[in-house]
Amino acid sequence: MWSATVFTLYPEMFPGPAGMSLSGDALARGIWSLETQNIREQGLGRHRAVDDTPAGGGPGMVIRADVLAASLDAHLAAEDLRPRLLMSPRGAPLTQARVRSLSTGPGVVVICGRFEGVDERVIAGRQLEEVSIGDYVLSGGEIASLVLLDACVRLLPGVMGKTDSGSEESFENGLLEYPQYTRPREWEGRSIPEILLSGDHAKIAKWRHEQSVRLTRERRPDLLP
Repeated sequence: MWSATVFTLYPEMFPGPAGMSLSGDALARGIWSLETQNIREQGLGRHRAVDDTPAGGGPGMVIRADVLAASLDAHLAAEDLRPRLLMSPRGAPLTQARVRSLSTGPGVVVICGRFEGVDERVIAGRQLEEVSIGDYVLSGGEIASLVLLDACVRLLPGVMGKTDSGSEESFENGLLEYPQYTRPREWEGRSIPEILLSGDHAKIAKWRHEQSVRLTRERRPDLLP
């Protein structure tokens, strides 16, 4: 079973959207598992403090290395080989190729940052891999972790209705996905392209590829060689 363990200060945010639709159904059927660990359980003092002011000064607070390390060590066995992913805006961009790689492994350990981030020493000391879902900043890593989980879980065997459902989606072949249409045949003066109604699968495949190239060139030229 593909398993996910999420370290967070807000475990009540889970499963959230991951407990609905495809991922929620797969969770109920035991295709994957999800557990949360509250970092604050290893917090210090009467108030379970998890953060402190940044060394060298500056605004905000930073999650302490000793607290986060204690939380990870308390709940992860030494033989746990799942990648340890720290959701961070300065991390490597999450790509479909990385998602597919993660989905074929044993699962993931996801650490949700908060405040100004986490002490750099625990990133190195516990071999955390920083991952970003985009060039913007969120209030914390929880929403980003849900994005990562959804992207991975939908690729697990038995989650999507057809085994090839994800094979022609955006980024799977380095291109954006071609336009999609369905009934009615005409809507507000706009018609489904005739080629899609022709029944000629070779021509349809060629048209779809051409449309993917066109959209990619217009919207994401950085994806093209």
